[in-house]
Amino acid sequence: MEVSMQKTFIRHAFFIITSAILIIFFINFLLTLRTLKAQQFNTFYTKSEQVVHTLETNQEELSILQENLDEDYLTRAKAAAYIFDNQQDVIKDVKEMRYLAQLLNVDELHVIDENGIIVSASISRYVGFEMAAYDQSRPFLALLDTDDENAFLIQDAQPNAADQKIMKYIGVPRKKDKGIVQVGFKPTRQLEAESRNTYEYIFSRFPTDADEELFAVDRSTGEILGHSSGIEREFSDEYYQPDELSECADGAYKKDSNGKIMYVATREYNDIFICFALPLKVLVNQMLNHVLRTLFYLLLVEALVIALLNYLVSQQVISGIHQIMDDLTAITNGNLDTVTVGGNREMEALSDGINTMVKSIISISDRISTIIQISRVPLAAFEYKPGGQHVFVTSGLKDLLDIPDWKAKELYQNSLLFDQYIHDITSRPLQGEPDIFQIHESRYIRIHLSEAAGAHLGVITDVSKDMMQKRQMLYENTHDALTGLYKYTYFKQKSAEILQTMAFGHICAIVMLDLDHFKSINDTYGHDAGDHYLQSFADVLTSMPSEHFITARRSGDEFCMTIYGCAEHADIIRRLDTFYETLKKRRIPLSADKTKVISASAGFSWTPDAGCSIDVLLSQADAALYDVKRNGKGTYAEYQSPENPA
Repeated sequence: MEVSMQKTFIRHAFFIITSAILIIFFINFLLTLRTLKAQQFNTFYTKSEQVVHTLETNQEELSILQENLDEDYLTRAKAAAYIFDNQQDVIKDVKEMRYLAQLLNVDELHVIDENGIIVSASISRYVGFEMAAYDQSRPFLALLDTDDENAFLIQDAQPNAADQKIMKYIGVPRKKDKGIVQVGFKPTRQLEAESRNTYEYIFSRFPTDADEELFAVDRSTGEILGHSSGIEREFSDEYYQPDELSECADGAYKKDSNGKIMYVATREYNDIFICFALPLKVLVNQMLNHVLRTLFYLLLVEALVIALLNYLVSQQVISGIHQIMDDLTAITNGNLDTVTVGGNREMEALSDGINTMVKSIISISDRISTIIQISRVPLAAFEYKPGGQHVFVTSGLKDLLDIPDWKAKELYQNSLLFDQYIHDITSRPLQGEPDIFQIHESRYIRIHLSEAAGAHLGVITDVSKDMMQKRQMLYENTHDALTGLYKYTYFKQKSAEILQTMAFGHICAIVMLDLDHFKSINDTYGHDAGDHYLQSFADVLTSMPSEHFITARRSGDEFCMTIYGCAEHADIIRRLDTFYETLKKRRIPLSADKTKVISASAGFSWTPDAGCSIDVLLSQADAALYDVKRNGKGTYAEYQSPENPA
């Protein structure tokens, strides 16, 4: 009788579990493809967000770069006009014109008379050039007819009339004599930045998985603007056409010209289709791998559960009714130890049933942990009742929390200790992230807590990768890639904040720096040596005490720094002297047999006024720097007001 009941129970258990597995397998089969499609769509949306962010960031940086270049070279043009008005002999001497062009760090310097003819130039062959004869140069003649002394013309980068070289020209009217002063420079950085802000460049370098396509299509013309495989390929497939792509906003299946089925998803951005395509066979292979793996684990769990149930049913463990009640109370409080009682056959059956229930609970917890491990999602969960003994956790919890084995065992067996441990973690959230907590330097987790039926529930996920990427993006947005110094825009922001919060009785100084003869270093030893020279200068800047200095790279060989926390003017001078003493000790190897001491010119302006404009201080420091570059390099000077010269 006993053997018959065991066989019957196992037979029924096998039928029920097998039926459940088949149902689960069928539902899993139906949902897996949909899930994979959703995952692929989410992946595409994330990548499209990255593309859009890259485009917008590049455009913003290009605009800032162009604005800074225009402002910088307009200042140089005005400076040249000022010199010509006060030193007429410079116009007559080609060598002086060339020296002034070198001093202003421009490629071309022209003086144009009232007839629109270049009468003096840093490049002698341009003398006699008629501005009115060419479409490129003719717009500057409008400066001859204006009475506005502050008028100027900034021309976009384009081929010049004389040599068809891509140049950017800026002109201002002369004040004392009728005429125009024009500067020209090669907009290398601007052109490079423009070339990097194209769909072709971004998509050809965007990381993609095997067989995955990422591309951009002009909605109106159907032109492929960029592709992850490069646009030199021929693209004649049907799913590249705008009328086909417009139907794929939520993902759709499309056939190419060869009959291959593709899963395609699109997103519109500025009249552009940003598109993702993946062969259906890739999704099918992923689905089959997932389904077969799931089936294997379900069958394994079934075998284990059947074996376990067979073992439990075969046991003869009976106890008295009171022992059963005590054990049930203990189970309710979280103690899942096996019930071991003795007595008659009926109580043995009851005890056996209780043990089956306990083991089933443990098995369910183990299956949840197994499923989480299979999914490879950095996730763990826990549950406990206040005052209970045991804490129910998934297997990956101790790894997420970085708990040693002995500590985990101690916490899992005492809910009070575990509750205090979780409370200690959640009491220190990251600033601005109320549900994210730092375990150690490189480990960040998100914890969601809730209560149900008198129990505390929690889900923990590893967000370390997201947080590190977020921090990296913040660093790249605020720091110069070559030198590691602050970018100029972020420097202005930080300096403005220091000015606004400057304590009473303190002063603050803005310093503009320019490396001397840097162009000759690039021309003689190459750009690699020039970059090393810039990095070495940046190292000296960063060696200054961080509690008094903020440093940044403005552009090219131009740098700036803010000196703050000073009680008097002499403190600024001492810190500048210390900086220059450090600079003189730094010899930079430029070649195998050539080293050079870093030489830099600087101008500074200071203020005790917490409400002073950062733009005013920058302009004054720039003017002081220009005076140093004009009168002698390798030192620094303080800005002197024209009304109160030193």
